[in-house]
Amino acid sequence: MNIVYDSDNYAIVAFPTRQAFELVDKAASRSLFVQGSIARGLRSAIDNIPDEDRDEESIDALLDDFCAGVAQPIAVH
Repeated sequence: MNIVYDSDNYAIVAFPTRQAFELVDKAASRSLFVQGSIARGLRSAIDNIPDEDRDEESIDALLDDFCAGVAQPIAVH
């Protein structure tokens, strides 16, 4: 497990052996686990942000759209 992105709003944790990512929405206390083709699609979407536009704001906006309606609340047990 590796933290590959960390902003005030989001974190992305990579699970390389599972070809997966966990997206953590810090502000809304929700997360989304993606793997396989969905994880590859996320990586591709981030890579397709032009270098001159790839900043915290653009990545957070992409993650917000990606998590909308599907991320689950984080529950503490």
